[in-house]
Amino acid sequence: MVRNELEDLSTLGRPISFGAAVARTWGKVQNSFRPRSPYRAGDAVVGDDPFNGRREGVVVSHRGTSVGIHTAHGVFFYDHRVVKPHD
Repeated sequence: MVRNELEDLSTLGRPISFGAAVARTWGKVQNSFRPRSPYRAGDAVVGDDPFNGRREGVVVSHRGTSVGIHTAHGVFFYDHRVVKPHD
């Protein structure tokens, strides 16, 4: 007989629905194929973009493919493809 609920040990045995378990697993699978930024917070980088100009700074945030670089003039957000490691 097929059960509608699976036990989730991380929530101390409170049952979760099978659909919720499948949705959580599918979300993790989809996230593994999304593009990720190779830079971590605290890395010294140079961002060169025709709209924002060339800025040197430190990575303070990244969300998806966007990297926030803290410079002397403020925080600028660049696509991770136009950001290079600082020499």
